[in-house]
Amino acid sequence: MTRLKIVWPGKTKNRDLRALEEFYLARIRQFEPCDLAEAKEARGLADRYAEKIMDIEARNMERHLRDEFIVCLSDRGREMNSADFARFLEKQMSSSRGVAFVVGGFAGLGERILKRADHLLSVSRLTLSHELCRVVLLEQVYRALTIQKGKRYAK
Repeated sequence: MTRLKIVWPGKTKNRDLRALEEFYLARIRQFEPCDLAEAKEARGLADRYAEKIMDIEARNMERHLRDEFIVCLSDRGREMNSADFARFLEKQMSSSRGVAFVVGGFAGLGERILKRADHLLSVSRLTLSHELCRVVLLEQVYRALTIQKGKRYAK
């Protein structure tokens, strides 16, 4: 079982952000195996159907979740600095369950998946696009692993 998993709906459409995701995933995988699950995103619905979109995407993302410690990114979540996040991640990864980070799509995360969360995490008090949030999460996971392993943060 992989100890680290990232789940989000759909592929990142912005090529530059997609390149950054791949860059940080490669760096993360130098330290830990990490699965990226790009669940099926809701399509064909207008933005005004945000609740329906979040529910469909939550159901699709749940298919990728097992018994991991589930961390949902949310504006209602706890903020941490990088050192605290490194300690948090190390503690959760030391369990046999592994850790799954769940990032919502453009509409956010539905209540059904937020209720499954073991922890809510906020990466910023600012509102970030869902695609930028993905990059920020991956960069912080990479930074946390360098802190844990006592390695120099390589840019």
